[in-house]
Amino acid sequence: MASSAADRAIGAIIGAAVADAAAQPMHWIYNPDRLNEVLSDLEPRPEFRPLSANPFYRRTTGEQTCYGDQAYVLLESLSQCGDVDVKDLTRRFYEFFGPGTLYDLPVNDPYRKKGGPKAILPIDGPWRNASLKAFLRNVDAGKEEPGCDVDCQIDGVTKLAPVVAMFAGRPEMLEKVESATRVTQNNDMCVAVTLAAARFLELFVLKGPDPDALDAVVAQLSNPNRKNPQDLDRAVIAHIGQVKENLAKASHQLIPAVFTNT
Repeated sequence: MASSAADRAIGAIIGAAVADAAAQPMHWIYNPDRLNEVLSDLEPRPEFRPLSANPFYRRTTGEQTCYGDQAYVLLESLSQCGDVDVKDLTRRFYEFFGPGTLYDLPVNDPYRKKGGPKAILPIDGPWRNASLKAFLRNVDAGKEEPGCDVDCQIDGVTKLAPVVAMFAGRPEMLEKVESATRVTQNNDMCVAVTLAAARFLELFVLKGPDPDALDAVVAQLSNPNRKNPQDLDRAVIAHIGQVKENLAKASHQLIPAVFTNT
């Protein structure tokens, strides 16, 4: 039986959470040789590795990364408020990742001075990443816009599923995604990439599998009358084109030769 848009919306949320937990034991392994070594005894099913090989932090297999936990907080806020409520979301992020939480570990203290004693890694417990630390400092400082303005990591993309699931097909979808993203990442590149990802996910939620998805999103981004235009949309189009040119290649042929491993 064919799935409905509602089924696919729910699937996007659950799928993102499961994928995050499945990858968590191998999160942030930047060395390709080390990654191949870890994968060698797991192929063709590397998900949910029983013992963590993460070089930075270790959590029990099945628990989320900081990205998955952000998506959970966003989902909880949406379910309670029925909308992207920036004030509520700011409070919930602070309460989940801030002082006195599981994330409040010495190595990830937002006020930890550089040049101090070198941390012993991996730590036992979750990792509070750069954008979250900047967000906490900005909230403490009373900034009206607490999002980190220099970090453009993948947080926005990894936590967007609940927002797209709620607003797919509605004209305000991209506006809602941008508002949610800027709570912790007030960075234009991060927003532009996250909005492109939201366009992809919305396409799949509304229509299901689409072999022409890359072209469809490029067409949206190229439309002068598109919703939520960003100054960096042309750069995103170029990057999507680069992805399309390399679809036939394996990941080890592309990283870091074509796509930087950072």
